[in-house]
Amino acid sequence: MHLVSNSTEQNHIIEHPVAQNTKVAPKHDEPATGSKSSANASSQRQLLVLAKKFSLNAAFLPENKQAPLEDRAYRRKKLDELRKQQNMEAIVLRAIQYCSDETITDRADQDWFSSFVTLAEGISNKSMQELWAKILAGEVSQPGSFSLKTLQTFRTMSITEAKLLAKACSLAMADARKKNIRVISGAYQVPKLFNFFNKQRQQRLDLNQAGLNYADILTLADNHLVFEQETESHPLTKGEKLQFNYNGKQLSFIAKKADCILTFYKFTPIGTELAHLIADNQDESYLSAVKTQLSENFVIEG
Repeated sequence: MHLVSNSTEQNHIIEHPVAQNTKVAPKHDEPATGSKSSANASSQRQLLVLAKKFSLNAAFLPENKQAPLEDRAYRRKKLDELRKQQNMEAIVLRAIQYCSDETITDRADQDWFSSFVTLAEGISNKSMQELWAKILAGEVSQPGSFSLKTLQTFRTMSITEAKLLAKACSLAMADARKKNIRVISGAYQVPKLFNFFNKQRQQRLDLNQAGLNYADILTLADNHLVFEQETESHPLTKGEKLQFNYNGKQLSFIAKKADCILTFYKFTPIGTELAHLIADNQDESYLSAVKTQLSENFVIEG
């Protein structure tokens, strides 16, 4: 899936300081939820729009026009329930499109579904709803695909962090079963007396040029999607081959010398589960850099 949200889904808030102790009221000639788009409105107007949408705008009205506090609380609770119901119906409707009406599967876990609803019902962003729908369809089609820990992690992710995961997936290589996923960061040959002064013994890929800098990796690590520390392959013998699936493309890394090692950032189990939500999307420039910059120690075929 391409994680590109519509501009109408994410308002660009223009910060504008509001003097303290200033009571702001909606303009009578411009309703707080008027037909005008609030995407480019002032921060005051955007707050008024949100307050009215969530039934929290009574403080902006004269006291003689305010409904009783109990009524306002009831209205807000009812609106919240309706919004959650609407969100879940939209997610289920999207999920059914990814389910088969022929393949027989094991019975879905009702406790898992109950937890899923609790975590997903507050999601109104359409792009995120699409991903939650894929999670639901994946779990129903193959129970055990997504753990509750993964759901809890995903619930705290923003659309920006989800896009960052998609970027990492566009660079990631997996084994045949896609159980181990990693972003290759370089390669080197184990230092020995005969190669110690060889400047080409070690190569580093510039992930920043591929759109994934170290700060991004730290963000992914904070979200428990990748491990912060680099990992290494075992030392390969000359001619030994490692097979990878790069977003649907089969690649072979063949060691040109003895004791060659690949370095990479490895996805966590949570990151691996969520990576299955992202459609294959190869980054040809990154693949070209891998083949060119690691050529001292590896022949890369595919």
